Amino acid sequence: MDDLNRLKVVLVEKKKTSKWLAEELDKNPSTVSKWCTNVSQPDLQTLNRIANLLDIDVKDLLISNK
Repeated sequence: MDDLNRLKVVLVEKKKTSKWLAEELDKNPSTVSKWCTNVSQPDLQTLNRIANLLDIDVKDLLISNK
């Protein structure tokens, strides 16, 4: 599967951990880990919540197909 999100990179840039994100979203840490490794993807509503928590535009979480 192609990488679709930049979640892992953005978390590093924002000095946050996947554990922190899991706690903020009330999600299982293994679920967030799968998002960070692009094994699975968060739904659009969750992606928007992540962007809000990290104070970024949701587009910054996505890898452009250009």
